[in-house]
Amino acid sequence: MTYYAKIGSPIGELLIVSNGISITRICMDNQKYGADIEEDWIERSNLEPISLAREQLNAYFAGHLKKFDLPLTMIGTPFQKRVWAELIKIPFGEIISYGELARRIDNPNASRAVGLANGKNPMAIVVPCHRVIGSNGSLTGYGGGLPNKQYLLEMERTLEQGNVNSASNFEGDLWTWSEQNELPLKNGS
Repeated sequence: MTYYAKIGSPIGELLIVSNGISITRICMDNQKYGADIEEDWIERSNLEPISLAREQLNAYFAGHLKKFDLPLTMIGTPFQKRVWAELIKIPFGEIISYGELARRIDNPNASRAVGLANGKNPMAIVVPCHRVIGSNGSLTGYGGGLPNKQYLLEMERTLEQGNVNSASNFEGDLWTWSEQNELPLKNGS
C-alpha cells in the first residue's frame, strides 16, 4: 500500500509518501520529478512515518531541527544512492559544489552525473540537495525551483548565524543575489 499526506510549509505544499514502514518520497508541489498522487494511494496523515516526517519538517522550518532522523526507503541506482548518502552528510547551513560532491564520492570527474542524481533525489529537504551549488558559486538546477533553493539556503544560513531564532521570523530578504544567482552577499556588500 502507498500512503500520503500533504503539509504546508514556507515554500509551499509538501507531499509526503510512505509505504507504511518508511518514507519513500517527499516532494514540493512544483517539483520537476515530483510524485503524482495515484488513485490507489490512501491519504493517512496520522500514519507513524508520515506524522514523524511532518513533525520533523515543521521543526526544521521552525529552526529547531538541523538533521533529520527518519526511516527512509530510497529507490535509485547504486550511483544515485552513493550521491544521496553523501548529501545527508552536508551540515545544516553549509554548501558545497557539485565537483566537491563528486570528489567526496571518489569520482572527481562525475560532476554532471552528480547533478543528475541530485535532480532525482526523492527526499526534498531531508536529503539536502539544495546545499549543492555550481563550482562558480551559481545556484544551478533544483527540482523544487531555484526560488525555493534560494529560500532554503538563506533560511539555513540565517538560522545558523543566529540572526533570527526561527524560520517564522525569516523573511528571505537578508541577502542580495546577483542576476546570475551567485552566492549571496550579505546586505549587498
